[in-house]
Amino acid sequence: MAEKLTYFISDLHLGARYIADPKAHERKLCDWLRSIAPTACRIYLVGDIIDYWYEYRNVAPQGYVRFLGTLADLADSGIEITWLIGNHDIWMFGYLQRELGIRVVDGVLEEVIDGKHFVITHGDGIGKLPFAERFMRAVFRNKILQTLFAAVHPRWTVGLAYSWSSSNRKRGADRNVYSHEPAIDWVKNRNSALPGNQRPDFYVFGHYHNAFSDRVEGSQVTILADCITSVNYAVFDGNVLTSHSL
Repeated sequence: MAEKLTYFISDLHLGARYIADPKAHERKLCDWLRSIAPTACRIYLVGDIIDYWYEYRNVAPQGYVRFLGTLADLADSGIEITWLIGNHDIWMFGYLQRELGIRVVDGVLEEVIDGKHFVITHGDGIGKLPFAERFMRAVFRNKILQTLFAAVHPRWTVGLAYSWSSSNRKRGADRNVYSHEPAIDWVKNRNSALPGNQRPDFYVFGHYHNAFSDRVEGSQVTILADCITSVNYAVFDGNVLTSHSL
């Protein structure tokens, strides 16, 4: 029997307008999902899987049919799929859980995988955030404001969201805000407050777009690279977590 593995992938940004060929991008990711199906027992989607997503009460956004259908097929085959909410795919209100048969987690997920203690989170909400980021998180997650946003016709909100995403990506690259230091500092502070035998074996983050893997305060920290120009992912075999690219 083939070895069963756990896969982690993040920051696919499906639908982003700065991706030259969105359909080719989606097909490439679907091909990767199908390629790992024979060995996968679990898949963790570590946030920002879709560049913009807002579920209305009776309407879901257009697009991503191949990708979502592939996830549904994998879930139907018995593979456990967990989608951790990022800062681009915040507004998930139950549709994907019901339709695809997957688990959706908002925030920091702690669980044991093959006997090892993992902490998994997208990474946008950890550590000491600048005021502007704290303010925007509060706005985006406010239930009243979400209801008001849903009342605006999508012809206005969808275009605005994608334009804002492209603008933020350009500004982020210009300011080099994709440094992984906030995640490393958060792990250091978190682990320093824990006894050695309670420190997680592994931390896994997305969000920062640049790959990183090293031991920090007794734990292995892996930050996943994005999947905008290539498919980057990590694999856990029950003992070792390794990063890969294709």
